[in-house]
Amino acid sequence: MKAIFLNGSPRKNWNTHKMLLEAERGAKEVGAETELIHLFDLSFTDCKSCFACKLRGNKTNGICAIRDELRPVLEKIHEANAVVIGTPIYYGDLTGEAASVIHRMLFPTMHYEDDNTHDELLPIKKKCGLIVTGNATTMHIKMGGGAAFKNTAKMISMIFGSCETLYACDTYQFTDYRRYYAGMFNEAHKAEVRDKQFPFDLQNAYELGKRLCQ
Repeated sequence: MKAIFLNGSPRKNWNTHKMLLEAERGAKEVGAETELIHLFDLSFTDCKSCFACKLRGNKTNGICAIRDELRPVLEKIHEANAVVIGTPIYYGDLTGEAASVIHRMLFPTMHYEDDNTHDELLPIKKKCGLIVTGNATTMHIKMGGGAAFKNTAKMISMIFGSCETLYACDTYQFTDYRRYYAGMFNEAHKAEVRDKQFPFDLQNAYELGKRLCQ
């Protein structure tokens, strides 16, 4: 069992990264071979619409043809049994890096054919997870603020096999709120969520990692 964890946040050792570390810990607990990769450490682009993966007789074998620093990661994803992507919320959506890796890992594994089959280009069906963190409240997500993530999980599930979404809401964002234009937030409330709720979010991430790798 191989599991890949992708940090789509530019911040290390903060909410998204911490959630991924716990998910990775859960995967290791059940014996998975794991690797956590920081996407912001890599130089890569989104899909370039070169359509090399759609040419008849192409030899891409379900892996994006672009040769950049994401290519080795995509090769690892192709052979993995589980993939977990973490992202903070950027204007109601994923970060550009998280979105780009999803586009490039999914698009080469599908044909524009009537049967829309993926089996020949995706030798290993995968259990996937999408971890989302941000200032948004749980109520905001339930009222439609999670639409982009719901659609992303649906597309991953359709092509890769399955995708479970996990949210950590109302997260603590700064070390000192007084230094920033952040008057719409109550620091005391944010600290309370960090101290009382976030440990449960981390536990949920740990359980997610275990579940995907069992």
